This record gives sequence, structure tokens and C-alpha cells, in this order.
Amino acid sequence: MTTFDISTDKARLDLDVIHGFLVEAYWSRGIPRGTVARAMEGSLCFGGYVDGAGQVAFARVVSDFATFAYLADVFVLEAHRGRGYSTQLMHAVMAHAQLQGLRRFMLATFDAHGVYARHGFAAPARPDRLMEKLDMDLYTRAIAA
Repeated sequence: MTTFDISTDKARLDLDVIHGFLVEAYWSRGIPRGTVARAMEGSLCFGGYVDGAGQVAFARVVSDFATFAYLADVFVLEAHRGRGYSTQLMHAVMAHAQLQGLRRFMLATFDAHGVYARHGFAAPARPDRLMEKLDMDLYTRAIAA
């Protein structure tokens, strides 16, 4: 039986695995390694590990740990999908002691609404009150320059 271990110990995180995934992901294509490292430093990070395979999953939360959190960069490596790891990872995120009692917990997703809905996420109740400043081409434009 394969063991899936989830940890928030940043010393265990494999930056090569995390950057390797994120540099190709639709939401962060072309992201520089240093930007990933900086984002991880300022976040509560969750690594998912399988014996013999190392790190196979990741999630990070940006939060003030009192009122607000933003879930970002959630993934399970393709070769390890379909084994319930994303569900286990999300359970760990949602159960974390520092993320309890928050008024607002947000995320953005293109294709995984069902995964997050099982954990209480829904479309914004008041989308007319939300705004964003988004530059989806930032990393790829920086590479071309």
C-alpha cells in the first residue's frame, strides 16, 4: 500500500518539482524559479509525498491567519493523479489550525471547480464587489524580453 504523507515543513519541499510543474501550468506558464521560491517563503506550503517517489503534490496558502486566505498553486503530478491525493491534500489544507475561523478563503480555478466545491468553495456570493488586476502574460513576456 502506498503511503501519502502531507507536511507543511518547508525543508521537505522540492523546489525542482514545484517549479517544474508551475513553469508549465496554465496559470503560471514561464514563471521564474526565483519567483516560485519567493512565493513559497511568504506562504503556508503543503507538500504531498509518496514513498519512493518523493514530492508528488503541492498547495500553498497566502494568509493573514486571522481573516483571509488565498489558495494557490495546487497540483498533483500527472503520474500520481486518480489516487485521491488531491482530496487528501485539500482535507489537510482545510483542517490546518492556522486556517480556522477565516471570514474569506478564496481561490481561482479554470477546471477544478468540483474538487474545491467538495471543500465548501463556491462562486463568489457578491461577484460585483470583487476586482482584480491580472497580467496572465507577465512571465512569458519576461522570457521573450
